[in-house]
Amino acid sequence: MDFRLEKLKQSLESAVRGMSSEQWSWHRPGKWCAAEVLEHLYLTYTGTIKGFERVIASGKPLGSRATMSQRVRTLVVVGFGHMPGGIKAPAVAVPKGVPMETVRSEFGEKIAAMDALIAQCEARFGGRVNVLDHPILGPLTAPQWRKLHLVHGRHHQKQLLQLRKSSATQMA
Repeated sequence: MDFRLEKLKQSLESAVRGMSSEQWSWHRPGKWCAAEVLEHLYLTYTGTIKGFERVIASGKPLGSRATMSQRVRTLVVVGFGHMPGGIKAPAVAVPKGVPMETVRSEFGEKIAAMDALIAQCEARFGGRVNVLDHPILGPLTAPQWRKLHLVHGRHHQKQLLQLRKSSATQMA
């Protein structure tokens, strides 16, 4: 697995390790709790897996041409490594109530499976071809998909750490 994604996996595991059930479900009004944040990440990994499986099954890249606004968004997230806050998650990545035990036990495996599929497509089509469209950023290359998940995961890792801290303070 890509060493950066491996490090992200470890950081996410560390961020939630030892959280109580109360901490998992605590949230600010109108915001996600830690369980929902982790499920959101899990759903992004499973969605990316399905997308890359479609690319492999088709035998060709499925990326379209980027619009100017998609290029700008990709530059901000992938190029500058900044995940803007306040953007609504695509419907496929909104928490749906996947059992927490499933999410916690499988999210690391999903990161590894996702990275393996990205690597497979990168080896087959190269690193400069738009292999698959993201619902917000548009068409991305295999390396851009990897970087997107890294930036996105770090963004939510910070949220998980903040939720952990805030929930502990609120419950004390």
